Amino acid sequence: MSTALYLRSMSFFEKFVPHKLMPLWKHPAGPQTVFFWSPLFKWGLVIAGIGDLQRPADKISIPQTSALTATGCIWARYSLVIIPKNWALFSVNVFVALTGLYSLQRAIRHQMEQKKLQETGAKA
Repeated sequence: MSTALYLRSMSFFEKFVPHKLMPLWKHPAGPQTVFFWSPLFKWGLVIAGIGDLQRPADKISIPQTSALTATGCIWARYSLVIIPKNWALFSVNVFVALTGLYSLQRAIRHQMEQKKLQETGAKA
């Protein structure tokens, strides 16, 4: 049922696609596929990661940020292995991994500094 509805809606919207954009519309990773919409919505994770850059380092969850970074790395690799190669998915996952790596290094650096402060405080 949902497939038939989807196919009918795509054929309806195709009437409004300009002729110049028809190659994008018909592309194997175009707007008629999940390969288009998945990266589009995943940019929300990048925006959230950029928002985390303002977060204090002691409030960053290392396990959560590690998982997000690993996800970005794994899916970036996957997007180049699948057919068709999905460059939009690759780019969004590279940004997910980069924002995660930056937040991760901030959190780890903060933990190391706190550990040093505790050690020097215990010696004094």
